[in-house]
Amino acid sequence: MPLRPDSSARAFAMLAIVMLFWSGNALVGRAVRDDIPPFTLAFVRWAGALLILAPLALRHVKADLVALKAGWRPLLFLGLVGVAAFNALLYSGLQHTSATNGLLLQALIPPLVLAFGAIFFRDRAPVAQILGVLLSMAGVAVILFRGDLSALAGLRFGQGDGLVLAGCMAWALYTSFLRKTPPVHPLAFLFTTFLIGAVAMAPLAMAEALSGKAIIWKPGTLLAFGYVAVFPSVLAYFLYNAAVARIGPGPAGQTISLMPLLGAFLAATVLGERLETHHATGMALIMGGIALTALAVRKTMRG
Repeated sequence: MPLRPDSSARAFAMLAIVMLFWSGNALVGRAVRDDIPPFTLAFVRWAGALLILAPLALRHVKADLVALKAGWRPLLFLGLVGVAAFNALLYSGLQHTSATNGLLLQALIPPLVLAFGAIFFRDRAPVAQILGVLLSMAGVAVILFRGDLSALAGLRFGQGDGLVLAGCMAWALYTSFLRKTPPVHPLAFLFTTFLIGAVAMAPLAMAEALSGKAIIWKPGTLLAFGYVAVFPSVLAYFLYNAAVARIGPGPAGQTISLMPLLGAFLAATVLGERLETHHATGMALIMGGIALTALAVRKTMRG
């Protein structure tokens, strides 16, 4: 039975909230990069998310224990790739590259999702969706290069960019393979994958501490820990996973193109930065691309 078209509208609204939370996560990560080592930040993020989830999720984990054990392989893969690897690689890469490079590389996630879907699951994306992805990528480029695309020639890529690119590939894999999620309650799935992510990050965070990379404690540090544990973790992953289940990995992955735009609006609101003409142009291209994809999704659901 096909999903109702209005289900896709709710899914895209959920994804817009997710991208807002993740844009805030990028700003927080950049703001505390000198105060919190990257693996430590990732570990505290998932450990904190587990503490928040535990009162709500443990009864579902107990009820779904048989299904969780039977589906341990996809759970382990999704936890390692989408929770541990993506965030560890992204936080580490942003220590050594610019925010512009990081956002530009994340704009590759939508086409990577389509590519992995075709390779591993023989997905066939509608032409409108492919055009939508390309249009949104053009909008991201306009925003990042302030309307001067000749700036592409001045780009320089290094080790940090390689780490971010690897993280983007990890997230595209996570998005594509969410269809393999065992039939368990969403909170049980979140708790299990977050637990895998926290366990994977623990030795890396410990290695940072032993190497002398300590947390610089201040009020902003505590606020950063609280934000990354709640908004881009518990709430965002719950909404993202639900949206992927509703509209599929390709359309959901494309909304990551919203992050540079939302980041610009957050910077204008929080940091007082000006919004320029290129922001409006980029917004029109990104929203046009997402609209094309949304129309393709609605057409598929009606079918």
